[in-house]
Amino acid sequence: MTNAYDEYMRGIVAPMRQELVDAGFTQLLTPDDVVDHMQESKGTSVIIINSVCGCAAGLARPAVIEAVNQVEVKPEHLVTVFAGQEKEATAQMRMFFDEVPPSSPSIAVWKDGNLAYFIPREQIEGQMMEQVRDHLVGALEQVCTK
Repeated sequence: MTNAYDEYMRGIVAPMRQELVDAGFTQLLTPDDVVDHMQESKGTSVIIINSVCGCAAGLARPAVIEAVNQVEVKPEHLVTVFAGQEKEATAQMRMFFDEVPPSSPSIAVWKDGNLAYFIPREQIEGQMMEQVRDHLVGALEQVCTK
């Protein structure tokens, strides 16, 4: 039996998911998807913990898309989990950077099996999109060129 609320929310978040997919991000929908990516991927991954909130829509998603398009040295992987939607996958992702409090939206830069940089909600919400973008560009330029 389908839960009406869950079905409604799937419809609401579809364009929020698609925005990142259209920009080249791969959705990690299950805990196994997360583990496989985090343990097997080589190089740099940009991970966005997506959310339905306004700061995700107006700041985090546009900023991460623009930042990835602007940097000269591109990360090898672009992935996303959706907080509040794939709860188990999001919890699994957060276990990989348990040194930072849970935060959504948030942006992580993962390199060769380690958390290289993390931008929590507190550094997204209330900022201009360009500030968030430039913050991530700086982090990617530092991490991807090492």
